[in-house]
Formats: sequence, C-alpha cells, structure tokens
Amino acid sequence: MQTKPILVIGATGKTGSRVSARLDALGHPVRRGSRQSATPFDWDAPETWPSALEGVGSAYISYFPDLAFPGAVEKLASLCETAKAAGVGHLVLLSGRGEHHARLGEDVVRASGVDFTIVRAAWFAQNFSEGQLRAPVLAGVLPMPGGDTPEPIVDIEDIADVAVAALTQDGHRGQLYEVTGPRLMTFAEMAAELSAAIGREIRYMPISFDEFHATVARSGGEFVADVFTAIARETLDGRNAHLCDGVQRALGRPPRDFADFARAAASSGAWSTAA
Repeated sequence: MQTKPILVIGATGKTGSRVSARLDALGHPVRRGSRQSATPFDWDAPETWPSALEGVGSAYISYFPDLAFPGAVEKLASLCETAKAAGVGHLVLLSGRGEHHARLGEDVVRASGVDFTIVRAAWFAQNFSEGQLRAPVLAGVLPMPGGDTPEPIVDIEDIADVAVAALTQDGHRGQLYEVTGPRLMTFAEMAAELSAAIGREIRYMPISFDEFHATVARSGGEFVADVFTAIARETLDGRNAHLCDGVQRALGRPPRDFADFARAAASSGAWSTAA
C-alpha cells in the first residue's frame, strides 16, 4: 500500500472521477486535482501545480479539454518538469488514439525523466451517456460523421481499471496500453445497441464533417468546433479501425463490450430525462 498520495488530475472528469473512486475504495491516499479541490489544480494556473504535486508519489494526468488544444503539449511539458522537481516517481498519462497532438504529449512524458505509463484510449462509450452525445440520444438520433468507418469504442470503466492498475501495481512502468473495446463497430451498429438497451429507436444520422463543425460551433463556439472537428477527421479516417490488446495486457481480462455498457447505463437511468 502506498503511503504517499496519488494525485489525480482532472478528478471531476469522466475518467478522473472513476480513478479517484477506485483508489479510495482500495485504501490508497488520493489527492484530487481540480479547480475546486482542497488542493487546487488548474491547467491555466501553473502556480497551482507545485502545491498539488508536493509530496506526491505518482500522478494520473488527463488534460482537459484535449491535448489537441493549442498550448496543451507545452503545458504538459512544464507539468512534467514540475513533477520531476517535486520528486514524483510515476506519471500515468491518458492519451488519445490516432491523435497527432496526443502522440506529441506521449513523447513529452517519455522524455520527462520520470517513470511513466501511457494509456492510449479509443472513443469513449460514455460520450453517449455523459458527454455531448447524450442529448441527441435522448432525442432519438445519433448524428456523427465518418460514415461506415468502424471504431473499437471503449468503456471508460476499463480505462479507469487500467489506470488504477498502473498506479498501484508493479509491472506497468514503461508500458503503452492502447485500450479498445472487443469489437469494431460503426455508428449505425452503436445506435442499434443503444436502441436495444434503451427500448426505443435511436436512429443513426450520417452527417458531414462540415455539419459536425456547425453543430459543435452552435454550443461551443468556432474555436472549439475547429479543434474537435480536426480530431474527428483524424480519428474517423480509418486509422483506428483495428483492435488492440491494452486492456487484456494490463488487466488479464478482455475489455467490456459496448452492449454491456449500454445495458448498464440504461439500467442506471443515464437516459432518463430526469437524470
């Protein structure tokens, strides 16, 4: 059992909240890193970093909103320098599969001089239940670009399990775990699984990348739309249309299937209008 706290950066996010909860359940000391936490951490306020890293044995790093945003890789490099100076012994980085800037971030962590583990993740299944795609699912549609390009969508519960294993067990340092689900799925197939789990039709609506950009811009603005459309163009061009064994190698078990995610999310009320 570790005695030094484990810093979880992005502790209120999709993965960070799960990582923190698992570490708590296992009895590990956890320092939650967010703007509102007891020891604040803010990517846009580097003056908060030394206090958050002080006395920490290891750290889970997830960059919000995405490593593709301008300045993100540079901030990650500065964070690694601060972590090394603070004596942090191990960094676990959440990275994005098939993303150019995420690969640059991985290179920064590899070159940091601190032991590392990289968790390179496919698209999150929970984007449909907790993220931007929840509202369209509630409306009965799944509007996505990429056509019939398949994606090995991954359950965030698996990502959290891999990250916690890397943070608390021996044998994971220096490893790259590329985590995917157990099968390739088109968005039309995902919509069918969501329909079966929710009990009403969720219709896949193929849209162009320009239409995707316009949709994101309406809620997040042009700049955010530019970045997320660039990510979508990268990750949905076929480069990610293959499975990887990161979950199996890290945990000794296969990844969860999307159908299991959909049933569990529906049972928990994820798509209830009162949620």
